[in-house]
Amino acid sequence: MKARVTVTLKTGVLDPQGKAIEGALHSLGIEGVASVRQGKVFDIEVEGSDPEAAKVALAAASEKLLANTVVENYRVEIL
Repeated sequence: MKARVTVTLKTGVLDPQGKAIEGALHSLGIEGVASVRQGKVFDIEVEGSDPEAAKVALAAASEKLLANTVVENYRVEIL
């Protein structure tokens, strides 16, 4: 089964890469962009057929490796 883990910075954490992207969009003449926050997306193929077990395993992987839970949030989705 396919799963997606999305990792984003917590609210209030400074995002210099997002600010740089925002500035680049403005310099390219792209209008209407108020702010940019960047993150990471992991598309993962999981063996087995139990979606709840996959969510638990991927949450553990996120806590241990995929996200820095001090400054990042994560969301696990089974696709």
